[in-house]
Amino acid sequence: MLQLEEFAVQGQLGKIAVGELVKLFPYAEDFFAALPVTPNPQVSVNDFFLGLEDGLLEELGQSSEDLIKQFNEFMRQMEQIRKVDEPVSSITIIGGQDKDGMAEDVCLTIYAGEIVCIVGSTGSGKSRLLADIEWLAQRDTPTGRKILINDQLPTAGRRYSIQHKLVAQLSQNMNFVMDLTVSEFLRMHAESRMVRDLETVVANVILQANRLAGEQFSAETPVTSLSGGQSRALMIADTAYLSASPVVLIDEIENAGIDRQSALKLLVDKQKIVLMATHDPILALMGDKRLVVNNGKISKILTTTDKERRNLEILEKLDRQLTDVRNALRRGENIDTLPETLRGSEVI
Repeated sequence: MLQLEEFAVQGQLGKIAVGELVKLFPYAEDFFAALPVTPNPQVSVNDFFLGLEDGLLEELGQSSEDLIKQFNEFMRQMEQIRKVDEPVSSITIIGGQDKDGMAEDVCLTIYAGEIVCIVGSTGSGKSRLLADIEWLAQRDTPTGRKILINDQLPTAGRRYSIQHKLVAQLSQNMNFVMDLTVSEFLRMHAESRMVRDLETVVANVILQANRLAGEQFSAETPVTSLSGGQSRALMIADTAYLSASPVVLIDEIENAGIDRQSALKLLVDKQKIVLMATHDPILALMGDKRLVVNNGKISKILTTTDKERRNLEILEKLDRQLTDVRNALRRGENIDTLPETLRGSEVI
């Protein structure tokens, strides 16, 4: 697609015929529509403004030169908005330095549909890394990191946009305070996103959320009465289907009371870039890569191996058995016997 800068840098924007400009950049029509006179599609942009009658200019309280400047600024701002709306297919982390000023020798690109886990001890710098990504750092944070979007420097519109957040955060502690039903909450979000076929989308979000949650809930359930697991299941499904944020940060969901594997698969299927801070070996091995953070820098980048994938299957089996024991405890049963595999490790 043609870039507005290609015309602006060469000073050609004002020389293009109005009709041709609208074909190239449809949002230009909005500026002309706000004027009390319709331009001739064959006339150049500058000639249109310079040819406006004095009476009309007086009515507008503007000179032809003022209108040309306003039009150019309008086009620049609209182009910034358009770039913010472009899909994010990758983010790249270019290293800075650690807490001692030593170089962080990292250049890592993460693609849509990937799961990257971030591991490290408390105070190691995991939160700072996530903040650098969320803020699209450009060597202007304490770490000195630089973040690229689709292999390019992010525009100012992308960096500072309030409406177009790069990161959607899902934390372990999520509570609703609005007096709405699940359906009303989802409809409000869907309407704000101008979603088509709203009823179908809302119903699908509820269906997917119930597949993730350990306890079922209905469209008429008040969001304030949802349990912690139900709330997180709802927000994960909402993020997958309704959130415009291309990057999803999941912070410590090991005790979230949801089907973790299905939750991650749902986000990946929607081509989200998933960054997950965790201490849970099962969640860590579900990722494609693990970033080991130490002393404020990424010290290692580990790719999950085939052997680790096989160990993951064993750990998941143990986890299911442990879940069965927890459920038995909740039902008031005696825990006088354990599955054989819980008595000794099978991990290879």
